[in-house]
Amino acid sequence: MHRRRRTAFVLSAAIVAAAPLLTACGGEAHPGAAAVVGGRRITVAQLESRVNEVRAAQRAAVKDKAQYEQAVAKTGSLTRDTLHTMVLDQVLDQAAKDAGVSVTRADTQQMRATLEGQAGGAKALETAWLQQYGVVPQRLDDNLRTEIEAQKLAAALGADMNTTDGKATFWKAMSDASKKLNVDLNPRYGAWDVQKSSRVDVKTPWLREVTSTGTQQTAL
Repeated sequence: MHRRRRTAFVLSAAIVAAAPLLTACGGEAHPGAAAVVGGRRITVAQLESRVNEVRAAQRAAVKDKAQYEQAVAKTGSLTRDTLHTMVLDQVLDQAAKDAGVSVTRADTQQMRATLEGQAGGAKALETAWLQQYGVVPQRLDDNLRTEIEAQKLAAALGADMNTTDGKATFWKAMSDASKKLNVDLNPRYGAWDVQKSSRVDVKTPWLREVTSTGTQQTAL
């Protein structure tokens, strides 16, 4: 099970690592929004709630304080990665809809049963997904649904994800969905590269936050 990799996770992570550093876009601000996707807001509160879920699950899974701090250090970009996932899931949903792809509850249950068998049980699978992908147990089914959706989309497009051409076909569909949804990120969290359907970091030297000790440069 440890050798198996989630399609969407691996490709999106590779894109983030390869993406150039962009300058911040000049779009209108959306107060309280971390991102706007298809006219729908992902609020900062929703994003923070998702991040807190992961931190709480990590703390519960690791009793030793030092080990917990190590886990936090390894996921220092959790907020941005979480927002990336929240946006990418919606883009994938749109691309799947455009391709006539759907995922049933039975599909998800079947995949979960298979993975649990490989991992050595439900608890082992939940622990592995939390450690490897930052997916909390209560969102595991949603995560597996997304994986299946990505696989079905690739199949519908005739895209072999083991080839360069296949990946290009898949991400072209994702790019088209990104354009349709007009993804707009709060510059605090970066920008959305429509061509690659990926969050990228931006230079925001003007972005500062006021603290109790004065005004300081925000590390983004």
